[in-house]
Amino acid sequence: MASSRRRRGGGPERAADNWERLVRAALKQDRDHLRPGGASAAAGGLGLAAAVPASLGRTTNIEQILQAADDIEDEDPNVARILCEQAYTMAQNLDPSSEGRGVLQFKTGLASVIKQKLAKKDGAPIDRQNDIQVLWNFYLEYKRHHRVDDMQREQERLRESGTFSTEMGARAMEMKKVYVTLRALLDVLENLVGQSPTDRLHRQILDEIKKIKRSDAALRGELMPYNIVPLDAPSSVANIIGFFPEVRAATSAIQNCEDLPRFPYDAPQLRQKDIFDLLQYVFGFQDDNVRNQRENIVLMLANAQSRLSVSIGTEPKIDETAVTEVFCKVLDNYIKWCRYLGKRVAWTSLEAINKNRKIILIALYFLIWGEAANVRFLPECICYIFHNMAKELDGILDSSEAEPAKSCTSDGSTSYLEKIITPIYETMAASTISSLLVRPDPLASDHIATRWTRHEVPRLVGKNGRVLLFHRTMPLRIRQCVTDGRGYRRDLWLGGDSGEDPGAKNTSRLPRHHGVNVTRVLVEDTRVEANNNNDGKAAHSAWRNYDDFNEYFWSRSCFDLGWPPSAGSKFLRKPAKRKRTGKTNFVEHRTFLHLYRSFHRLWIFLLLMFQLLAIIAFHHGKINIDTIKILLSAGPAFFILNFIECCLDVILMFDAYKTARGFAISRLVIRFLWLSVVSAFVTYLYVKVLEEKNARNSDSTYFRIYGLVLGGYAAVRIVFALMAKIPACHRLSSFSDRSQFFQFFKWIYQERYYVGRGLYESISDYARYVIFWVVILACKFTFAYFLQIRPLVEPTNIIVQLHDLKYSWHDLVSRGNKNALTILSLWAPVLAIYLMDIHIWYTLLSALVGGVMGARDRLGEIRSIEMLHKRFESFPEAFAKNLSPPRRLGAQDSEIIKTYASIFSPFWNEIVKSLREEDYISNREMDLLMMPSNCGNLRLVQWPLFLLTSKIMLANDYASDCKDSQSELWYRISKDEYMAYAVKECYYSTERILHSLVDAEGQRWVERLFRELNDSMAQGSLLVTIGLKKLQLVQSRLTGLTGLLIRDETASRAAGVTKALRELYDVITHDFLAPNLSEQFDSWQLLLRARNDGRLFSNIFWPKDPEMKEQVKRLHLLLTVKDSAANIPKNLEARRRLQFFTNSLFMDMPPAKPVSEMIPFSVFTPYYSETVLYSMSELCIENEDGISILFYLQKIYPDEWANFLERIGRGESSEDDFKGSPSDILELRFWVSYRGQTLARTVRGMMYYRRALMLQSYLEKRYLGGIEDGNSAAEYIDTQGYELSPDARAQADIKFTYVVSCQIYGQQKQMKKQEAADIALLLQRNEALRVAFIHEEDRVSSDGHSTREYYSKLVKADVHGKDQEIYSIKLPGNPKLGEGKPENQNHAIIFTRGDAIQTIDMNQDNYLEEAMKMRNLLEEFRNVHGNHGIRKPTILGVREHVFTGSVSSLASFMSKQETSFVTLGQRVLAYLKVRMHYGHPDVFDRIFHITRGGISKASRVINISEDIYAGFNSTLRQGNITHHEYIQVGKGRDVGLNQIALFEGKVAGGNGEQVLSRDVYRLGQLFDFFRMLTFFFTTVGYYVCTMMTVLTVYIFLYGRVYLALSGLDYSISRQARFLGNTALDAALNAQFLVQIGIFTAVPMVMGFILELGLMKAIFSFITMQLQFCSVFFTFSLGTKTHYFGRTILHGGAKYRATGRGFVVRHIKFAENYRLYSRSHFVKALEVALLLIIYIAYGYTKGGSSSFILITISSWFLVMSWLFAPYIFNPSGFEWQKTVEDFDDWTNWLLYKGGVGVKGDNSWESWWDEEQAHIKTFRGRILETILSLRFLIFQYGIVYKLKITDHNTSLAVYGFSWIVLLVMVLLFKLFTATPKKSTALPTFVRFLQGLLALGIIAGIALLIVLTSFTIADLFASALAFIATGWCVLCLAVTWRSVVKKLGLGLWDSVREIARMYDAGMGAVIFVPIVFFSWFPFVSTFQSRILFNQAFSRGLEISLILAGNKANQQT
Repeated sequence: MASSRRRRGGGPERAADNWERLVRAALKQDRDHLRPGGASAAAGGLGLAAAVPASLGRTTNIEQILQAADDIEDEDPNVARILCEQAYTMAQNLDPSSEGRGVLQFKTGLASVIKQKLAKKDGAPIDRQNDIQVLWNFYLEYKRHHRVDDMQREQERLRESGTFSTEMGARAMEMKKVYVTLRALLDVLENLVGQSPTDRLHRQILDEIKKIKRSDAALRGELMPYNIVPLDAPSSVANIIGFFPEVRAATSAIQNCEDLPRFPYDAPQLRQKDIFDLLQYVFGFQDDNVRNQRENIVLMLANAQSRLSVSIGTEPKIDETAVTEVFCKVLDNYIKWCRYLGKRVAWTSLEAINKNRKIILIALYFLIWGEAANVRFLPECICYIFHNMAKELDGILDSSEAEPAKSCTSDGSTSYLEKIITPIYETMAASTISSLLVRPDPLASDHIATRWTRHEVPRLVGKNGRVLLFHRTMPLRIRQCVTDGRGYRRDLWLGGDSGEDPGAKNTSRLPRHHGVNVTRVLVEDTRVEANNNNDGKAAHSAWRNYDDFNEYFWSRSCFDLGWPPSAGSKFLRKPAKRKRTGKTNFVEHRTFLHLYRSFHRLWIFLLLMFQLLAIIAFHHGKINIDTIKILLSAGPAFFILNFIECCLDVILMFDAYKTARGFAISRLVIRFLWLSVVSAFVTYLYVKVLEEKNARNSDSTYFRIYGLVLGGYAAVRIVFALMAKIPACHRLSSFSDRSQFFQFFKWIYQERYYVGRGLYESISDYARYVIFWVVILACKFTFAYFLQIRPLVEPTNIIVQLHDLKYSWHDLVSRGNKNALTILSLWAPVLAIYLMDIHIWYTLLSALVGGVMGARDRLGEIRSIEMLHKRFESFPEAFAKNLSPPRRLGAQDSEIIKTYASIFSPFWNEIVKSLREEDYISNREMDLLMMPSNCGNLRLVQWPLFLLTSKIMLANDYASDCKDSQSELWYRISKDEYMAYAVKECYYSTERILHSLVDAEGQRWVERLFRELNDSMAQGSLLVTIGLKKLQLVQSRLTGLTGLLIRDETASRAAGVTKALRELYDVITHDFLAPNLSEQFDSWQLLLRARNDGRLFSNIFWPKDPEMKEQVKRLHLLLTVKDSAANIPKNLEARRRLQFFTNSLFMDMPPAKPVSEMIPFSVFTPYYSETVLYSMSELCIENEDGISILFYLQKIYPDEWANFLERIGRGESSEDDFKGSPSDILELRFWVSYRGQTLARTVRGMMYYRRALMLQSYLEKRYLGGIEDGNSAAEYIDTQGYELSPDARAQADIKFTYVVSCQIYGQQKQMKKQEAADIALLLQRNEALRVAFIHEEDRVSSDGHSTREYYSKLVKADVHGKDQEIYSIKLPGNPKLGEGKPENQNHAIIFTRGDAIQTIDMNQDNYLEEAMKMRNLLEEFRNVHGNHGIRKPTILGVREHVFTGSVSSLASFMSKQETSFVTLGQRVLAYLKVRMHYGHPDVFDRIFHITRGGISKASRVINISEDIYAGFNSTLRQGNITHHEYIQVGKGRDVGLNQIALFEGKVAGGNGEQVLSRDVYRLGQLFDFFRMLTFFFTTVGYYVCTMMTVLTVYIFLYGRVYLALSGLDYSISRQARFLGNTALDAALNAQFLVQIGIFTAVPMVMGFILELGLMKAIFSFITMQLQFCSVFFTFSLGTKTHYFGRTILHGGAKYRATGRGFVVRHIKFAENYRLYSRSHFVKALEVALLLIIYIAYGYTKGGSSSFILITISSWFLVMSWLFAPYIFNPSGFEWQKTVEDFDDWTNWLLYKGGVGVKGDNSWESWWDEEQAHIKTFRGRILETILSLRFLIFQYGIVYKLKITDHNTSLAVYGFSWIVLLVMVLLFKLFTATPKKSTALPTFVRFLQGLLALGIIAGIALLIVLTSFTIADLFASALAFIATGWCVLCLAVTWRSVVKKLGLGLWDSVREIARMYDAGMGAVIFVPIVFFSWFPFVSTFQSRILFNQAFSRGLEISLILAGNKANQQT
């Protein structure tokens, strides 16, 4: 046992070892030293303070005491020892039995620390009696040393003055650590002294403590945690935000309690009581919920006030307009809800309530919402709660003294959470939750067993449960089943697998600390009907989801619920056995019929048009009265199709009738009866019309009646359609609602919901998308008529007239029905194409419209670095007008241009600096890209040097060659405007620099020299004054001078400058100037005396001023840099970013407001357990090819790696070189992480928003009184230290909040995960970053009952860099009732701030230059000019740039496809008013969405694609979604084929679930017809058309195979030719024109043309084709079809973790086979089988060439689906890899598997997993029907065998089944492996050998003696393979029945299935083996995969070949 314990690492020894390591880390002298991974000790949680268990830290300040001990360890170890001992005593008193999680380990570790501290005394005795004296003396000295008293007095003075001092604020931040230590020392002293002092010292200490508590409120205030605004310490001098006038006004507004009733107030004296204290007292809201919403509303009111641009006086007051604006926006949904239900709102009128009452109602709503947890997904439930609580509050406010609300009071305590939210939550949980996973003890490693004490096990399983301990070999197994008080059944499994347990023992008799070692813990919390959900696998109709609960409040019956909600109501009824509350309004039955039901108008329209076009075609295009009568058959068809839709309504509402509204059921019944009668009546009339038509002497009475009926009905439908859908008629529609008659018919015409009302747009928008679709439909129907329908008319007529056709088989169905199946096989593919090709037309027209719109929006104007150079001069003006608030400018043009440049330059320079920080450019490139401030006295605009490089040299050349006049020379120079700028700047800079360098005579010389030059230039005689030939000599002397001046001043350099000046003087005077001027200077007595005396240039004034130093450096670069500007910057990403940013300056965007007036916003990122920051071990670990991540990135990004090394001051370095520098290690980790899809990259990108706001605010000089205009240019442009400006930081914090919702961060911290340390590091590096997470805590009540509590927490980094808890809000239970991601978002959204919220995913990035445009984007919400229609936008769509496109060709395909979708596609959707929310960069109107259910939906499985439902919800609730392309956000995408396939599978599955959803149904029903068309074809319709594309291939090929096997193709073609008709062959062979996926590339090409230019677009498209992009897109077609179809048929949609790492590794053959076998390989082989049979038995007139033309696209599909995973697999054709893949494949295929064996390791386990999707009886029936198609092969082929001799008897087919049965029996004999006898196997082998010989002999005799041929043998094999697969599919579908039959049938089925998989694998593997023999194939494949990388000079070949060879050599 001991050895076992050592192996497993369990027991107390393990805990002690762990804590000894922690102790050693805690006692290190250098506590800031970085760990090898690079994170700090604090971040990693290595300090004692970070290890305090949550159960101790929540109620005590143990953590602060230990932190103080850690801080003063070096200063006084004895005091640190006293603090540690006190902390241990407190822990022991709080939890003496160590029952809390981690308490025992904590105490053990703390005891070890104390032991080591005592050991440091070298055996000297410890006099604990003096501890108090020692501690007191240290306290006094510490306080004196840090001047605490002086600091407090200064702070008090500042508070009283109401001003903020930057220096004092910085000092206060430093003093926070001192305050924390002082508080800890005082608390320990208070505990040691107690309340009864025994001597003078003790009394002195208590007096000090009382004094501190009484007068040191400021000290406590500074230590109070806060988020943004320190409202609990409003006069804190550490934060300037509290001094902003709008914040003070908002704070004053909520503290206005004059007209409120009295109420008890126990809050600290640091702040005044406010309305939140009243609401908390009345309703019992949680403290932290109140604190959170207090800050939220203060910021909301303050920002609303600042947007008014109203000056605030000395006594700030909030404006009534600001309060009303917030009030109306927050309660807008509530007001609409009351109006819909006919209820009066909770107040009399808006005008009747005062400002204070409005703020109270706003606060009440947010407090309700902030604590509602999962109920936040029920917005109308929130309205119901608010409605009742507001009425309660109204009565309380009218009284003189407040009292707790009765609805929230129980047993003397008041709790809104317990009384209101928890009952609703528990009802939802009882219907939706399935199981809760309880992880092992967090202190144990993943691979180490966890130790559970006897006290811990019962706490896990419930109250007084009998725990059984089954003794077995390790690991032990415990199982216990009990039912606790709330009806939960809890099962606990601890370790072990299945098996019988020989004995049992009651754990209650175990010793106190005896425990059991467990390896696996699962607590299944199964509420009575939790299996209704079954973890999302159950039918949606079996349980209520969030929508069902919310829609209960859409009818007036919701008020039957009562207040407080009655526990006995239907709404709160929990499922119990057969009794449960049904669905509400809608049932998500799993069926394809939803497609017809939701979009029946589309299908009816298409079918009727097909009918009409076919009728016209069969009448040869002649329109006469007879044709019209036939065309009128559309009438009965229309009513019948509508009746079918009505029947679907009736059927699919099953399971909701009991709970549906009476009006809804009445409408169903009325519509059903109405359509039944009308359909029958119209059909009867039409039959009579046909009888009249056939009668000779008819008076057409029925025809007239029929016409009147149809006309009248059409008129009524048109009127109601106009009233309901046409914008211009909407007012008439609203007016007609007053009439019950019209209301009734409108209600029949269209169901009335709370959502979906008013889905109309402006008349211009309406006309826009109507014209768009009219064009599409015109093209579609023209094409359909002339190229699809009309060509088939004549062949159809011929086939109908053909008689006595000869069949090759025994015909069962086709005799006497005029060849109906033949006609069906002819028309079915045409109909399929007809139904789906509308999407092709949409794609073509949308590409055209999107391209025109992009050109109109000026996209792609700057698409190269050359264009950027040419237009750089116009950037400052565009920037100043668009991205800078309006300001006063100078009167002269030159001043205006220079002012524009001064505004633009600091922002441009910050962009350049950010590029350098990101290592996209080098130091030298940064110097060349930087733009001078343009704020000095220089008389011209100074441009960046990269525009002026080599211009001076060229100008010198022009001057040297000049033989003309001065004007001609200047004309040549001015042709290049930047050369002119360079010459001017060089001239003026030289003058200024020389003038500043010298004094006295030197200055006189400079002045006279330049005066002479200026005069000569003015007179046009410059060429006479100077000698241009000597200009280069002057340049060289000047260059030497500036080369010295750019360095630091030394004596030798000063002497060198003097010498250089004298040489320059000599050259200018004697060589450069004309002789007459030269003589004048030589004879100038002033200079002559100075030269003779040696004074000339002897006194040098070295450049010290920053502006002058910048000018010298710039002049030197101007004179020396010779590189071409075309190569700057070299990095492609840097170029792309600069090009897009500068291009966007000319795009249409709202003007920027000052930062103080901009709309505030939050950024929100959900995170689970993805990579935060790569560790060094992850960077250096090598894969099987010897490639590490670091090595890979060094080769992919060589220029960025070189820039990184330059930035950290290293040369060429390897990872080993970094080990000596922890700071460099950390930088390296960040460098790598910033190139992956990590949280670190996302956080860095999003924090650019704050940086941009700080810069913008700083430059706008936003002081407390407002914006100061009229500052000098120099003052305006100085950006040094803007990031440290308290004012700028505070302004940014008011406007921007970033919350990362790290759902399991608390668990990660407890388990010491690397992710937790990395997140803590991000918190330290980003002070504005906030992390929200769900905290789980076990509590044991006094009676021993265990409960698990959940808290939503928000933390930030404190002054020590540790997590500081800001808010902790208790939840009613486990928040994960639905999908994980939206639940993660929902729990943390309460911590966001502002009016807007941008949802950012974990794989996104941002850029500083784009962050500067955010305030422009936010102005779109105001819709000032009405550019976005009749409604203000509620979601702003943002353009994305996919940054993973450069990794490989696959990544490039995905990137370009995604880019096309998120740019051109979204552009068109917004134009057509149907854009939804397709991902995470979109910006939401925060208030609109949080009051309407949030930013996503969370119901299990149905909302698996949670994001898009936010768009659905916003649109249904009269929102407006727009798209904007002047701003972009980076986004990562999957880069490997398997990753891409999983992602597309997830999206396709999500779309399959959308088909079933109520949101899609309502949009499909309530949109007008044309918006509905766009909505369908851009959401679920896209996948329907994709699936139809594949089904068309199947329909076409099965039709051709039917004709081939039946022999009809030959018979028909022969007779048709005999009749002289040649059109039939063309018609039969026309289907090959449908090429797969060819039109999907059109939008991509259009995007290329728009943003790259025509030539680059053509080149890119050709390159993609050469890289097999068509193969990839065809393969993708199969992925989408498979997952979409399977989801609708069987369900199974789920989140598929694709992984976001760097994928260039080789994927094994078996892994690819497992992933694609059923989705692609099986289907491809089926198509191949169809093609082979068609080629073998089909007939075409043209022979083989016709076969090729007909089937080429199908063969391409087969090859793509079979081999794409291997074509795009790195090293897929490398021989060694192929050999290894074969070994792995065979091992996997033959491994038997067993319990616990995963499908990755065993074929049998994988095969079982592949059958899991077939769960329901309906699913089995559908699978059975689909599987029967394979029987046609055997039925047709057996009659084609020559041995049958054209016998078509049914007996032939029956005999083939006998042969098949014999083959199965033979297979059974061959695979028999008896095990019971040793002699029997020999006999069986002998028998198997004889059978094999007999079979071979029999086949040979059959071929020799009969007409049976070898071709017949292969044909039979094909037939039996298809039939065998059919039988196999049926056996799998009905596996339970097969297993019950026994006889070893299931084992035989499994072996046959194994044989099939082996055969399919062989078919695929053999070509791979063949091509692997040729080395050039592997090289060619690498070139295809990584061509883009090669073109950029990358070394992919090194990556694929591996690094090991280099290491070995």
